[in-house]
Amino acid sequence: MNFDRIVCFDLEMCCWNDGRTSRTGEIIEIGVAELDLNTGRIVRRAQHYVRPEHDEISPFCSELTGIKPDLIEKNGKPLATILRSIEQKFGGRHKIYAAWGHDDRILHKECVAKELKMPFREYLNLATLFKLQRHVTNKRLGQRAAMEIAGVEWEGRQHSGYVDAYNLARLAATMFCEKEPLTDDK
Repeated sequence: MNFDRIVCFDLEMCCWNDGRTSRTGEIIEIGVAELDLNTGRIVRRAQHYVRPEHDEISPFCSELTGIKPDLIEKNGKPLATILRSIEQKFGGRHKIYAAWGHDDRILHKECVAKELKMPFREYLNLATLFKLQRHVTNKRLGQRAAMEIAGVEWEGRQHSGYVDAYNLARLAATMFCEKEPLTDDK
């Protein structure tokens, strides 16, 4: 197990808000950002569009995520292909993966339904870890609010898996690294 890196990820799923109960469906995007815990540097990022097998992207979902059906049609790949790519590029079962909340459960449920193996074994729920810190008094907060508490300004469009994973890695750096988080650009 590599304890020098955390692979932060974020999922975007098909979603609807059409007057019935709000719900989510299949994964349509996986954003990934790898944090080097020794340097505080985000060393690698990836954005993967996933072609859903059963769901369609609603207008509400497109508005929320910025992901339109034609984007998925052009760039989407099957979930199995995406998971293999993430394992190859980010180390799979040899790395610790992290997300804000229970994205591991969402991914696991979809992997079971599609008879796929999970791309990782070790998982950290950064929402829980952040809320356990003594200075955090509001235990019902989202990632963006946590970043404000940590003094990290949000960058980019929220509800983009690529952007959300990047921002999560920046937040994780404040929790686990001594240095200010850096990207390859800095």
